[in-house]
Amino acid sequence: MRLDHLSYAAGPDGLASTARRLGALLGTDFLDGGVHPRFGTRNMTLPLSEGTYLEIVEVLDHPASDKAPFGQAVRARSLLGGGWLGWCVSVDDLTVVEARLGREAVKGNRHRPDGTELLWQQIGVNGLISDPQLPFFIKWEVPAELHPGHGGSGAFSLACLEIAGDSHRVSEWLGQSVEQPLEDVKVDWVAPHGTPGVLAAKFQTPAGLVRI
Repeated sequence: MRLDHLSYAAGPDGLASTARRLGALLGTDFLDGGVHPRFGTRNMTLPLSEGTYLEIVEVLDHPASDKAPFGQAVRARSLLGGGWLGWCVSVDDLTVVEARLGREAVKGNRHRPDGTELLWQQIGVNGLISDPQLPFFIKWEVPAELHPGHGGSGAFSLACLEIAGDSHRVSEWLGQSVEQPLEDVKVDWVAPHGTPGVLAAKFQTPAGLVRI
């Protein structure tokens, strides 16, 4: 199990404008990730070091976004003005997570602008909706070179996560210590005064540390 990616919901200005704004803060450009047809969303991505990545995601005017939990989560966060949606961990075997959570994983796919289709399974987005401090789980079904975090220059890395929540609750959800999937990332836990979840992330960039 390891940190796979962070998700940031686009604000009222839309996906492209949000990506330009965050890209200007970080000193780099996001890539057009394409459309998630099953979820009614689309994203733009930034590969980071250690094979992780940052995505900015936007809900589409599509029936899938009303039915899929991920689409619902993105819409709800965007309606609040956008911002951090959550975090995701990658696992090699989802059956263990399915047994622990008592539900089955769902299939996901994304069509990149070049026509390449990315495939995966995921589980736990309902937990993300009800308790945003909790990550969801993903198992990729593509070669490593197609993973969105592949090819990062190493010049951009996640240095710290600030999470409003309870490390014991998150560890219980993960089925292991929260430090394990986040072994290279410092986590500052803050007692929630409202909705729990990711408050901020600090990125190491060529220009120094940037907090978003």
